[in-house]
Amino acid sequence: MLKAGMKWMFLIVGTMIGAGYASGRELWQFFGQDSSLAILLFAVMFTLCCLTIMTISFNKQTGHYLPVLKAIVGKHLTGIYDWMIIFYLFTTTVVMLAGSGATWQAFHFSYRFGVLVIVIPLILLFIWDVKGIVMVNSFVLPLLITGLLFVLLLFISDQQLSLFGHVKEMSNWMAAFPFTALNILPLIAVLGAIGNQMKKKGEIWIASIGSGLVLGGISYLYNNSLIQISEEIILYEIPLFAILKHYPYEMMIFMSAMLWIAIFTTAASGTLGLVTRFRDYVKQPLWILAMAVIAIMLPFTSFGFSTLIKYLYPLYGILNLYVLTSLLLYPVISRFKIR
Repeated sequence: MLKAGMKWMFLIVGTMIGAGYASGRELWQFFGQDSSLAILLFAVMFTLCCLTIMTISFNKQTGHYLPVLKAIVGKHLTGIYDWMIIFYLFTTTVVMLAGSGATWQAFHFSYRFGVLVIVIPLILLFIWDVKGIVMVNSFVLPLLITGLLFVLLLFISDQQLSLFGHVKEMSNWMAAFPFTALNILPLIAVLGAIGNQMKKKGEIWIASIGSGLVLGGISYLYNNSLIQISEEIILYEIPLFAILKHYPYEMMIFMSAMLWIAIFTTAASGTLGLVTRFRDYVKQPLWILAMAVIAIMLPFTSFGFSTLIKYLYPLYGILNLYVLTSLLLYPVISRFKIR
């Protein structure tokens, strides 16, 4: 049960830690100064949302997200949010592909080469169906989390920053709601695809609480570090590189590899949500569906990484507030329905 719970936890964290999050761009977009309470609220709400989504998915033994979505928002709004999820997964996966281009561009490779480098293994991954993504997440996410924590703690230590120097600054607490809402739709899409693979309810608790603690802790450390270099962030497409400039070039190469892994895992999760949604209509192997979907995405990567995050992420954060509210209230409402 512990092993299975950890496996789902890494799937959740892999869905969440993508190009926007691992680069620091997404965190800085929503948090920044006065956000200690916002990050705490995010961790709590994220844990509760994971619990609710996984419980519904487990009870219904789902193979894609539509039954889970219907249980959360009701049958009348399911169609609207179904198309929103499809559009969300499509555009955010485009952001991941663009993020790969931006990462390789930092090392003087062409932007198109950086996009192509992620596309080929992404398609090949789906040869092993859903198991391939779960296996890759279980292998690379511990490495990614360790690497990110190492750099953040090293930066905090070297710059002699106080871990709790900004803990009393709480005025930006409202940012927790759009930030959590932003990340709800991919969770529904991905966790809805694995309901028929969960065996025990204990797996749900391990995955939900574990992912909430990991993401809450990393978010706090990351945001605390970015506050110290707030004047420099404007000069960087990827804020993480503003931290890494204080260290040898080898460190930048290592963390760029970690960033690319984060981009890859989230691109895989987004593609998983899309191809499992349509596999009942198109009777083809998942890798063929993945190849078709990614081919449609490629022209949209030309918009650029930071531009996509700047406009799309806040918009999705606002649109998803209803889903977030429904998820937080679901345990109470469903209990009354049973009675």
